[in-house]
Amino acid sequence: MRYCDSILGELLKPISRRRFAAIVDDHDADAYDKSFNSWNHLVTLIFAQISGVDGLRTLESLWNANAHHHYHLGVGSLKRSTLSDANVRRPLAVFAETFEMLSGLADRVLRREGGEMLRLIDATPIPVHDLVTWAAWNGRTRGLKLHVVYDPAADQPCRIAITPATVNDVEVGQEVPIEAGATYIYDRAYCHYGWWTRLHEAAARFVTRQKKNARYRAVAWRPLRKKKADGFTVIDDAEVKLVSKSGVKLTIPMRRIRIKRDEGTKMTLITNDLERSAIEIASLYKRRWQIELLFRWIKQHLKIKKFIGRSQNAISLQLIAAMIAYLLLRIAAREHRVSVPAIRFVEILATRLFMRGHIASIDKPPKVNPARAMLRSSPNQLEFCYA
Repeated sequence: MRYCDSILGELLKPISRRRFAAIVDDHDADAYDKSFNSWNHLVTLIFAQISGVDGLRTLESLWNANAHHHYHLGVGSLKRSTLSDANVRRPLAVFAETFEMLSGLADRVLRREGGEMLRLIDATPIPVHDLVTWAAWNGRTRGLKLHVVYDPAADQPCRIAITPATVNDVEVGQEVPIEAGATYIYDRAYCHYGWWTRLHEAAARFVTRQKKNARYRAVAWRPLRKKKADGFTVIDDAEVKLVSKSGVKLTIPMRRIRIKRDEGTKMTLITNDLERSAIEIASLYKRRWQIELLFRWIKQHLKIKKFIGRSQNAISLQLIAAMIAYLLLRIAAREHRVSVPAIRFVEILATRLFMRGHIASIDKPPKVNPARAMLRSSPNQLEFCYA
């Protein structure tokens, strides 16, 4: 009989086991957990994320109840004490580099030819409140921050970083490798004139909001061919220079575009893009909302509100596993041409991870082969029943 992999096995196929083993060897990640190696750890956390399990006892029970699937997944049984120890000791770099490997694959699978190179940069807080004592308080929340560089054209995160909540967003933004020809879109938290200059010198563009305490002087007004767009109206467009009492200089060419939303609020955008029209630049900044939708989707459908570990390493591993699970879901939906909405796709997967079948038919009932009735050669022929 032809073997059919489980849904979870199909989902994990984009992860190259050879490259994953090389990553593990580079960091000697299996030195202390040979019975529960890095592959066991990764698959277990991905299963917990997609299935919605948020407790060690429940995870242990569900995982071991499907022991007949472990062999083909390349994993073994689970003990919650072993998982707890691995969450404390396993190097973060193993999961982080696995995410980078998958991100490169997703970029090739999900990329749309001819699209603009856009990169949205933002961060979202991961509150842990009173669960732990090590988390720092930044004045609004206690916990960690998940920093994401997001490609809206491919609808997938390119890079991630996890830091304490007290780390400023722009500190992580400056570490993002600059891609020539790309346009970086971010909010006011990423205001750093030295970084803006490096972006411009690397032939990259950026679009951001003007900080309230920043002052710019108009040096030339640009004509507006079109003012009205979907959701906003452009008020004016000017080439500007930074005016600073502290002597800070920004020598790159800058534009200031002021817009008014349909609900009445006004917004001022700053960019080094002198080629696109004001309407196009405002529309680009409007696309920043896509990364907010990503954060909302992840928090609603992947389990990062409750944690199966209390150490900083354990919570960080769970966050990276959640992002790996997100990429696997995006790749599976695209490669198998799943037609159901993303929310329904995850809900169905959560109940069928250990079922044998194909992801392409995940929203259809399993095929049933009914017994065939014997055809008679003639309707007038008698049937004989032999005992």
